[in-house]
Amino acid sequence: MRFIHTADLHIDSPLRGLSRYQGAPLERLRSATRRALERLVELAVEEKVDFVLMAGDLYDRDWQDFHTGLFVNAQLVKLKNAGIQVFIVQGNHDAQSHMTRQIPWPDNVKVFSSRTAETAHLPALGVAIHGHSFPNREVPENLVPGYPPALPGCFNIGLLHTSLTGMDGHDTYAPATLSDLKAKGYDYWALGHVHARQVVCEAPRVVFPGNLQGRHARETGPKGCELVTVEGATLTARFVPLDVVRWHQVEIDMQPVLQLDEVRRTVVQALQSAVADAGEVLHAMRVVLTGQTPLQALEASQPGTLEAAVQAAAQEVSGADVWIEQVKLRLRSPLDRERIGQGAGALGELVRWVDELSSDGPALEQFCREALTEVLGKLPAEVQAALAHDLAEGDIPRLDDEVALLALVKDAEATLLARLNIPEEKSAA
Repeated sequence: MRFIHTADLHIDSPLRGLSRYQGAPLERLRSATRRALERLVELAVEEKVDFVLMAGDLYDRDWQDFHTGLFVNAQLVKLKNAGIQVFIVQGNHDAQSHMTRQIPWPDNVKVFSSRTAETAHLPALGVAIHGHSFPNREVPENLVPGYPPALPGCFNIGLLHTSLTGMDGHDTYAPATLSDLKAKGYDYWALGHVHARQVVCEAPRVVFPGNLQGRHARETGPKGCELVTVEGATLTARFVPLDVVRWHQVEIDMQPVLQLDEVRRTVVQALQSAVADAGEVLHAMRVVLTGQTPLQALEASQPGTLEAAVQAAAQEVSGADVWIEQVKLRLRSPLDRERIGQGAGALGELVRWVDELSSDGPALEQFCREALTEVLGKLPAEVQAALAHDLAEGDIPRLDDEVALLALVKDAEATLLARLNIPEEKSAA
């Protein structure tokens, strides 16, 4: 008996803010969740699996129109034509009460009730699948106690959308402990909701397969499904990558890099290493340049220089399709900050003021709030919208994130010092 366990497909998940990136492969990014589902169906047919388990969040939200549902239906019909059954629980994104549009499911599809836990018994395979869909977007109670007892003589599978006892970066839904799961006596728990793959337990096997397709720069690495084979008492499982866009965060230490001409070699080497053995996918890269380097002064005097250097280096990566989503700079100036801070001039006052902010969290937050209030009102509406999106996505710090705010202030300080380019001997005056 063979089956596929997938979760968190988020079909037609909106990718906001991409249009502001010049040269972004918009169509490939927007169609990525659909193409990943197509690849899942292709795998299921090729591997002749008996059924597919979908552990919640098949959809990202209520359909904008019927095209989303019709696309998914077409894929499910392909599975039907191959004799493959599909078992679905609805999660917080596609909860029963949240979906207003609908079309009839193909008859090879079983969607578990949102009112109570159910069991689907497959006598020919000796399998019992137990599941409970989300009735609403927020399910604060533990659903596991309501799951049916294990069916004797069967391979028992629990299909559940849950945060367990809480996972970083994920809201708490249908919380449950590993002890709760084990107490049911099932052989396999097919979980969903957590977007990073995680094997929680081997006996019984409890798995979050992760989402099928990464959607932004915080969902990095290979994404795919679990391909499970059960032969007698032996279970073997293999993770199969199915993503068509793979997100990376590549941090590059620029401290050894002294000249602009050296950037190309360093960046090409780092990007080439990141895409090694990754297959035919689009590699979406967020590059972070770190370290103390004199190139910080060049960037301060000619903003955009290092981003352009990274973009140029990406064009030289061989054997892979690379798109630079963003270049972030976390560089430090080689100027002697301590000596500058001992000076009596304006630069010395700047350094001492930043040191005061470093030790006073409320003052730091108040300064940033006042500065943002003054600046934001002067920006074009489209820029304000882009900033709001980045804030919602966590790409820019919140005002209560003291560490991130301090990093921004120190980066601004370093830029001022580098632009003024005060020789070290003068900075001690």
